Amino acid sequence: MFPSNNSQNKRKEIYRYAAPWMVYAMNWSVRPDKRFRLALGSFVEEYNNKVQIISLDEDTSEFTSRSIFDHPYPTTKIMWIPDTKGTLPDLLATSGDYLRIWQTSDNGTRLECLLNNNKNSDFCAPLTSFDWNEIDPNLIGTSSIDTTCTIWGLETGQAIGRTNPINGNVRTQLIAHDKEVYDIAFSRGGGGRDMFASVGADGSVRMFDLRHLEHSTIIYEDPQHHSLLRLAWNKQDPNYLSTFAIDSTEIIILDVRIPCTPVARLNNHRAGVNGVAWAPHSPCHICTASDDRQALIWDIQQMPKAIEDPILAYTADGEINQVQWSTTQPDWIAICFNNFLEILRV
Repeated sequence: MFPSNNSQNKRKEIYRYAAPWMVYAMNWSVRPDKRFRLALGSFVEEYNNKVQIISLDEDTSEFTSRSIFDHPYPTTKIMWIPDTKGTLPDLLATSGDYLRIWQTSDNGTRLECLLNNNKNSDFCAPLTSFDWNEIDPNLIGTSSIDTTCTIWGLETGQAIGRTNPINGNVRTQLIAHDKEVYDIAFSRGGGGRDMFASVGADGSVRMFDLRHLEHSTIIYEDPQHHSLLRLAWNKQDPNYLSTFAIDSTEIIILDVRIPCTPVARLNNHRAGVNGVAWAPHSPCHICTASDDRQALIWDIQQMPKAIEDPILAYTADGEINQVQWSTTQPDWIAICFNNFLEILRV
C-alpha cells in the first residue's frame, strides 16, 4: 500500500534522498548483491552534468553516495546491465550526446567505452533513449533525433582471462520513423532477443524484428499525430505495451495482436504524464507518474472493460518526472521530482 507521508513505523515505507541538483534520469540496479542501489543523472541546462550512484543503508535508513562522476550534458536515460545473476561486469550505460558504458566498482566508476555512430563527422545527433536487452546483454538499442535507431553489439568481456576492455560495434542502423525517435524498447516476445518497438515525433508506435529489418509494423498512430514520448512493454505478457503523447494526461495500453486500437486508456492524471513502469512480477499492474505530482498504480486485468480508477495513489511534493519499478524487489517503486529521489513500498 502506498504510505502516507507521515508514516514513521519501524521499517519505513518511504525513503528520500536529496541530490545536489535536479534529478531526471534514474534506474535501479538489478544485481542481487546490491539491493537498494540506484543511479541518478542530473538535469542542468549546461554542458557539465553529473551521474551519482547511491545506495540505501538498511541499518541507518539513509542513502549514501557511492560514486559521482562527470557527464557531458544531462543523461536522457541511465540503465544498469540487466544481469540479475550478478555474473557479468558491473556496468552502467548512459545516453546523451553518445552512448557511454561505465564500469563501477568500490573504487569508483570509469568510462569503458563511448559508442558513436557518426565516425565521419564531428556532429552527433543526440540520443533520446536506449534499451539494454535482458535476454542478450550484448545488445543495446539507441534512439536518436536523426530518425534512426541503432542496435549495438557489445563485447562485455565476461570470458575468463580476457583483459581487453569493453567495446561495441554497430550491428545495424535503420531509419525507424519519419521524424525524431524518442524511445526504444526490446520486447520479450519471440524469444526476447530480436523484437523491439519505437515511438517518436510522427506519433506512431512501430515494431521491428532484427531478423527481418526490411519492414516494420505500425502498431498505433496518434489520431492527432502528436509526438509519442515513451513506450514500455508489459514485463510478463509481451502482447501488451503502453505509450503516451506529449502533454497528454492519458496513458494508452496497446495489444500487438489488435493493432491501431487501444485496449485501455488510463486517464485519471490531471497534468502531462512523464513516465510509466510495468510491474516486474505481475502482468496486470502498471504505475504511471505525472506533472500532477501523482504516482498511480492501476490494475488492468479487466481489459477490455474500461479501467476507471487506479487502485493506489501517492502524492509527491513536486512534479514527478521519472518512475521506475524495481525488478529484483517488486514491492519498491522509485520516483524523482525536483532534486529528490523517493523509494516507496507498494
